[in-house]
Amino acid sequence: MVKRLLTGLALLASLALIAGSVSHRLPLDLIEVLGFLTGALAVWLTVRQEIVNWPVGIANSAFYLIVFLHARLFADMSLQAIYIGLGFLGWYWWLRGDAGRSVLRVSRTGLMTSLTLTAILVTGTAGLTVFLERVRDAAPFWDALTTVMSLIAQFMLTRKLLENWLVWIAADLIYIALYLSRGLVLTAVLYAIFLTMCVVGLVQWRSSLRAMRAVETSTWREQTAVVEPVHV
Repeated sequence: MVKRLLTGLALLASLALIAGSVSHRLPLDLIEVLGFLTGALAVWLTVRQEIVNWPVGIANSAFYLIVFLHARLFADMSLQAIYIGLGFLGWYWWLRGDAGRSVLRVSRTGLMTSLTLTAILVTGTAGLTVFLERVRDAAPFWDALTTVMSLIAQFMLTRKLLENWLVWIAADLIYIALYLSRGLVLTAVLYAIFLTMCVVGLVQWRSSLRAMRAVETSTWREQTAVVEPVHV
């Protein structure tokens, strides 16, 4: 009951923050600060596997959509809009995405999924780089690479795939350098915090997966145990 109430309040707050950001009623510096705060909070909640991370993350994406528009990082700007849509999808999947429409659990990325996502990374980055060069993006290749990497990581996150943290770590390292080059110091600091949290998230989710598998193994052994007959 308490979690549902907190989730509802977070959704209402997210909608209010989105409206304030899109309507340009907030100064750009304040929008970046609020993006900083909601971003850090969303990642921390994700590390803890708290469902409320999704509405907070939706608000964060709305803030940064405006920030990146002013910085002329058009791919990152578009990425935030996609994040908002993925945020609602991830919210649903975390609640009802597992077998039997139950709460989704942490799992590993399969071979076919890994190969598919790698192909998307290569082709998506190449195509997006060409487009961003034509629209005179500030950093076409790096903006394209981090955009595609982030989309892949976000998709993996919505499915609670453990390796999403590895993709985020690689993307954050590039993001930090990119934002510093564009003078977005506060955002670069935020991504340095993200980087640290991603490492923590990787460790915690891996522990969660191991604990879950240990419980499943123990349960399976109990269910399949055969009681040997007593010989008189």
